[in-house]
Parts: sequence; structure tokens; C-alpha cells
Amino acid sequence: MKPVVAIVGRPNVGKSTLFNKLTGTRRAIVDDTPGVTRDRLYGDCEWLNHTFLLVDTGGIEPYSEDEILVQMRRQAQLAIEGADAIIFVVDFRCGVVANDEEVATMLLKSGKPIVLCVNKCDSVGGLPPEFYEFYNLGLGDPMPVSSVHGHGTGDLLDEVFKALPTFGEEEEEGDTIRVAIIGKPNVGKSSLVNRFAGEERVIVSAIAGTTRDATDTLVENENGKFLFIDTAGLRRKSRVHDAIEHYSVLRARMAVERAQVCVIMIDAAEGFTEQDSKVAGIAHEQGKGCVIAVNKWDSVEKDGKTMDTYRKSLMADFAFMSYAPILFLSVKTGQRVERLYELIRFVDEQNAMRISTGKLNDILADATARVQPPTDKGRRLKIYYITQASTRPPTFVCFVNRKDLFHYSYQRYIENQIRLIFGLEGTPVRFIVREREREDT
Repeated sequence: MKPVVAIVGRPNVGKSTLFNKLTGTRRAIVDDTPGVTRDRLYGDCEWLNHTFLLVDTGGIEPYSEDEILVQMRRQAQLAIEGADAIIFVVDFRCGVVANDEEVATMLLKSGKPIVLCVNKCDSVGGLPPEFYEFYNLGLGDPMPVSSVHGHGTGDLLDEVFKALPTFGEEEEEGDTIRVAIIGKPNVGKSSLVNRFAGEERVIVSAIAGTTRDATDTLVENENGKFLFIDTAGLRRKSRVHDAIEHYSVLRARMAVERAQVCVIMIDAAEGFTEQDSKVAGIAHEQGKGCVIAVNKWDSVEKDGKTMDTYRKSLMADFAFMSYAPILFLSVKTGQRVERLYELIRFVDEQNAMRISTGKLNDILADATARVQPPTDKGRRLKIYYITQASTRPPTFVCFVNRKDLFHYSYQRYIENQIRLIFGLEGTPVRFIVREREREDT
């Protein structure tokens, strides 16, 4: 297992900027508004030919009664408990404040190795006398760092490396299925991740938009290994008012890119909305395996035909991705949640399926014999052969005499014939049409 290092501190001291600098990414949202980072955010950091897991946390407000800030404090506490070492970030410009002392006391009680990072030491040259007041926190030698410019980060990582336990064998993640949980705000994405993880991994609140970063949760059970990526709810662009919300949408898109399978969550009580279509469209465009999960099914009044009626309605709404299986569940009660594991694994296998050229051309010969290829002004489409170019999603190359004759409707027919034999459930299919020769007759 990789060692875990948590970055903690009060709000707006530059924790997320430091996280981005050390991981070499832009995964953590950086903004001058305190409290932008709410959940734990994970990223790999490499130093001295070893990799450890870095955890960015929300700012700790020791005495706040605000619901979100209270939960942020609990998330930070969970990160501290699960860490092998801690980077405690303070703000050089502000000096030592009362909240820093409270956080330091909390960290000392944890008994974990602590590296004190004095951030925003942006000037070059000797340290001013004000720097030495940070010794009063009783955490050993403070490390001057500028997370914006990168000054001092090497020395900081040296200290972190010394504090870490002996590095063990790092686990291979080749058999881990990466799953993005996507959907509108407040449909139960974070609650689903928490149920899978069996702990309060992500902040859950009735306030829409609580999750802003995309967070990762590794779950291993009898169904296999899954890395669940909880994402900020995707809103319509017209409702993305501030920069933070805008970056959250970008993070969600990035989470979909990282995933192999996307679970698209729908609110059963609210029903299908235009925004659900747009959320699903992101996964469809990127060729991901997809499962449509209808949450809060326990809150719907039902008779013997309710599920079938709802399913038919959703199939019409999601006509552009009719391949996606639909599962009705309740995260609150746990109804059918375990079935989601099976569907995710099945859809991932379908998304990675490879079909031999011989079998594809047998299907092609049978399909063209059943339904003649289209003609235009006396010219008939000829499909010479078909082969699979890649997986994730399954992508087929068709060699034809005239690309303009291979209409979308006939492509769809060929796709349906392939699906009829091989299934390919839960995954989009791509066609690349190439013209092998041009005939004028």
C-alpha cells in the first residue's frame, strides 16, 4: 500500500495550491474564497523514486457551528486518522492565529508525524524575524514554502519522506474498475459512494452542490476492486454563476475522462429532466460504459406496472443511449445497491470487448443479404469488409466504395446486427468509414 499524507490547516492558507504543486496536477479547485475544498481529494505525489498518496482536505474551523464547516472538520479528522504523516499548512502573512493553535493541538493528539509548512513565503532571501514565531506551535522546525512559486517544496518533501514509514510494495491497479458517479446536484451520488465505502467518505447534505471536487474511493469486496469517483453535480451552463461552479463542471468532465464506467444517477421522484440528458451525453460522447441508476425508488408510489412504465419512459428519454441498462434502487434503504456492482463489472467487460474480423464479416455478409445496402442514382454501396480497430468503446472500421452512400440509418442497422449477436450492452459503438476505391459506375 502507498503511504498516505494528509494536508490540513485552517481555510484559505493555500492547501489546495500546495496539493496541485506537489501532485503536478490541477485537480484541486483553487480560489480565494475560504471553504472551496470540502471533501478529501486524493492524488499521487512522487519523490525520491517513491510514490505516496497525498490528501487535500477542507479547511478546519475548530468552533464553527455551520453545517458544512462542521462536516468539513469531520472530513479533515477522518483524513488525519487515515494518514501516515501530516503536512500542517499555516499562512506566513497572517502569523500564528488562535485557530492555528487549536488545529496544532488536535494534530498533536493524533500522535502522527507532523511537518509544519509555513506557506506564502514568497520573497527570496533570508527569513524575516516574524517567521520564527511559528516555533511557538511546538511542532518542530517550520518549513518555509511558496506553493505558488514552488520555493521550498523540495525541502518540504524531504521532511515528509523522513516522517513516512518504510515504503512497501505498491499495489497494481490494473484490475481496478474506475467508476464515475455523475448526475444533477442532490440526486444521492455522495450517499451512494458512502454506502459503498461503509464510512462517511464524502460530505452528504441536503444542500444542493455540496460536492465541488471529484473525489476517489477505493472499494474491494467479493465483486472485485472498484475506484469510485464522486463528482460535483452537473448544472446547466446558464446556472453556472461563479468561477467555483464552473471549475466543478470541468472537474466532473475530467472525472468522466478518468473513468471506465459511468453511473448516471436519476432522481426517481423528480423524473427525467433535460439536464439528465446532458449529463448522460458527456459519458456517451466520451465512449464510456454506462449504467442508468434511478435512485430514491422507495419514495415512489407503485403498483404492478410502475417499473415497466417508468422504464419505457426512460428508454424514450434516453433514446440516444438505448444500450444503457437501467437499475431502480434506493441508496437510503440499500434496495438493489449490491446489484450495481454486477452491472458495473458487466458493462466494463462489454466496453472492453474485442470481436475477431472473421466473425464481424460473417455478420456483415448475413446483414447485407437480409437488407440490401442503399443506392443513389444507380450507384450501390459496397461494404468490402469490417474490422475492429479499438476498444473502450468498441470501434469498427468499415471499408466501402463510397462513404456518401453509407448513410447513418444503414450504419445503425449494421450496429444493431452486431449487438444482436454480441450484446455490447452498456457501451456505445463507434464506426469509422473508409473509402477503399471510388467507382463511377
